[in-house]
Formats: sequence, C-alpha cells, structure tokens
Amino acid sequence: VGSINGGQASNLCTYIARGDVALSVMMTTVTTLGAIVMTPLISQLLLGTLVPVDAVGVALSTIQVVLLPIIAGMLFNSKFPKAVKKIEPFSPVVGVLSTCILVGSAVAQCSAPILAAGGALQFVCALLHILGGGISYFGLKKFYPETTCRTVAIETSMKSSAFGFLLAKLHFAEFLVRVPAAVSVVWMALVGSSLAVAFRFMPVVKEE
Repeated sequence: VGSINGGQASNLCTYIARGDVALSVMMTTVTTLGAIVMTPLISQLLLGTLVPVDAVGVALSTIQVVLLPIIAGMLFNSKFPKAVKKIEPFSPVVGVLSTCILVGSAVAQCSAPILAAGGALQFVCALLHILGGGISYFGLKKFYPETTCRTVAIETSMKSSAFGFLLAKLHFAEFLVRVPAAVSVVWMALVGSSLAVAFRFMPVVKEE
C-alpha cells in the first residue's frame, strides 16, 4: 500500500480543505507515473523473498488502470472542452459514490480475514495514513505556506488503496496479501475526509 500512487479522491479532499488543487493534481499525476516503476520495484525488493511477485504484470496493470485513464481524460478535455465543462459539476458526486463502492467491495471480499486479524491490522493500517498525513503537515509548516502543507498532508495520507487491492488480487496468488489493502481502503477514506473537513474549518493565514 505504501508503494502505490496517491488516490484520485485526494484532489476532491484538497478542494474541500481549501488547499492547492493544482499542486494536488500534479502530485497525484507524478506519483501515478512513478508508480509504474516504483510499485513493482518495491514489491519485488520487499516481498520477492516472501511471496511470488510478478513485477512486469504489476507494471502493466498500473499502466492500464492508472495511466491510460489519465491520458484519455486529458485528450477528452483537449478535444471536447465544452462537453467536459458540462460533465465537470457532477464529477465530485461520481467520485464520492465510486469511492464508497470500491471501499464496500474490497471490505466485503475480505470480511472474514479482516475480522480474524483483529485490531492489530486495523492499528497498523490506520497508522500508515495518520502518520503520513501528520508528518507531512507538521514537517513542512516551517518551510511552506498553509495551503501547501494541507495539500501534501492529504496527498500523503490518501494512498490509492483500492488500486493496491486490485494489484494484490491480480498478481499475488496468496489471498491474504489483499487483506491489508482492503483495510487500508477504509482508513484512507476516513483519514483523508477527516483532514479535509478539519482543514475546512481552520482559517488559512495569508503569507505576507
């Protein structure tokens, strides 16, 4: 989960949090491009001795599921800007509904192992997202403006756990490999949305 790209829902949460949406989109895009190489590489280095890892398959799935939709969206926006403007107001609603469906689907498929794992797995997955957001926010406070700190905190805390679940399902024979990603999907949504709402009610101090 830690090696995958930032989640697309982070862009919506950044908007709600009064962060830098342009920076959020750029970070999501950069981590998405980086994930094509880094996700299979890190998986092979860290997990290759424990479970079989199809690094090439992971890379190809990353391109198909993440990169190609981004390219298609950019082309569609370039060729049909008027149509995109009409669709744009509905995008946040579709994004939230899609996230809910992905969360529910991932948890439902792994409900028994999740219950069997108990609180330890919940704690570790929650910590991944909470520490990522907290360290990013407070670590940048002295160097960057508030909007940048909020954006980086949300981007770091909201990993694309649903994509991690898909990769585990497609490329790892061991069923239990997908369980942490399924739990992470829930904590990603909870931590990211909580940060967005909290930041929304915190005033942004303008830099002089």
